Amino acid sequence: MGIPRDLEDAVRIDGASLFGTYFRIILPLSKPALATLTIFTFMGSWRAFMWPLIVTNSMEMKVLPVMIASFQGLYSTDWHLLMAASLIALVPMIVVFIFGQRFFVEGIRLGAIKG
Repeated sequence: MGIPRDLEDAVRIDGASLFGTYFRIILPLSKPALATLTIFTFMGSWRAFMWPLIVTNSMEMKVLPVMIASFQGLYSTDWHLLMAASLIALVPMIVVFIFGQRFFVEGIRLGAIKG
């Protein structure tokens, strides 16, 4: 929605087709927004707890947040195992954010420019 309509008109005047306009202009300019959406979607699905808890019924199908919750017992908690598993669960989210940070910051920078 933030891509200027004049840019699309200029590409259409130059003779590009509808798909050419999309793949050469719209998609590259939308990369920061798509990368941000990808990062947030991955983080939301990686931290999902309630739906996997409801759907899965075998120990082999349990996702990482559900398995981390299994370290908390009724009368005791294995804190050292809980913290180690939490750190292991955090590493993929940090890696995805570090690789996508370039697009994330670019999207913020492009949104701040008024012209």
